[in-house]
Amino acid sequence: MHTINRFVLDITVAILDFLYQGRDYQRFWVLEEIARAPYFAFLSVLHFRESMGLRGPEHIHLMKQHFEQSVNETEHLEYMESRGGNLYFIDRFIAKHLVLIYYWSNVVYYWVAPRLAYHLSYEVEIHAAETYAKYLALNGHDDKILEILNDELEHSRELQQAMEKI
Repeated sequence: MHTINRFVLDITVAILDFLYQGRDYQRFWVLEEIARAPYFAFLSVLHFRESMGLRGPEHIHLMKQHFEQSVNETEHLEYMESRGGNLYFIDRFIAKHLVLIYYWSNVVYYWVAPRLAYHLSYEVEIHAAETYAKYLALNGHDDKILEILNDELEHSRELQQAMEKI
């Protein structure tokens, strides 16, 4: 399944790279809009499991962590909005439709195979960090982008720890 995760991610990245050539902040905004979806999905499944009496020992920790991750991704999204990332209807249209697909896919994936869902999100966070690093290499130092890059690396570490806990 790790191979399938990587394959799906590679295809999605190739499509977004093509669509957003030379439009960095629009691309970042779409990615940040999508980046929140797994954390919302994980929280939804954790809440449902709790309601069904299926709470595990790691439950509270994971809920707190995913909530904090979703807030952090929302802060990134707001920064990209301040840079004009959501200015065009087409970008909002693409992001809103992709996030619907990605959210519901993650709900099912996390319910059925939480470690694999975490692995996919881990790969996404690593890709995000690499994307911001490439941007910095091409465009020079930007404190806020560097902060976001470091946040993405932290999220990947947290997801790796979550995979080990469950």
